[in-house]
Amino acid sequence: MATSSSSSSSNSGARKPAGTRKAAATRKPAPARKTVTPRKPAATRTTAATRKSAATRSGARTPVRAGKPARAGTSSTQPSTPVQQVQEIAERAVLVPVGASLLAREQLVTTIRELRTRYGSRARLERELRRCERRGTTARHGFEREVRKTRTRLERELRERRNGVQRAINRNSRRVQHEVRAVGKDLEQQSEAVASRVEGLRSDAQERLSSIA
Repeated sequence: MATSSSSSSSNSGARKPAGTRKAAATRKPAPARKTVTPRKPAATRTTAATRKSAATRSGARTPVRAGKPARAGTSSTQPSTPVQQVQEIAERAVLVPVGASLLAREQLVTTIRELRTRYGSRARLERELRRCERRGTTARHGFEREVRKTRTRLERELRERRNGVQRAINRNSRRVQHEVRAVGKDLEQQSEAVASRVEGLRSDAQERLSSIA
């Protein structure tokens, strides 16, 4: 009996761990706790954004700096030998007139299109003709006014000059006449004095002759 009880107790003790394992297996695992990450302060976020924008700007500038060797490469392709220089000059001599003619053609086409757009209909053409006529009439009236003003100014200046010359002539003629009259009077006085002196000399001569005789 003791042996059976001990075997039963040993069996029951041996079975206990299996039941314990089953119970442990059937238990639901505890839900994992969510780890709460602390929020970064606003200063840290601002610094990170500033660094990111600076990195973006530096990345955008990198192609510009990388383009400098390309310019050096293009400058190195300039003609270095006289043959290449002559060839480039010949190409320019051909391409420049062609480009100029193409530009002139484009300008002519643009002008024709503008004229077609502006004078596309008869009403527009008549309106533009009337406007040009009014402008021409205004210009003609202005020109006529300028001509009249110029003619009036010239006539006034000529009259003033002619009157000045006439006054100077009259003044000079009066002075000349006065001088002529003065000279005439002096000559008359001198002639009278000479005549009286001659008469006195003749009378003296006659008296002397009579006294001698």
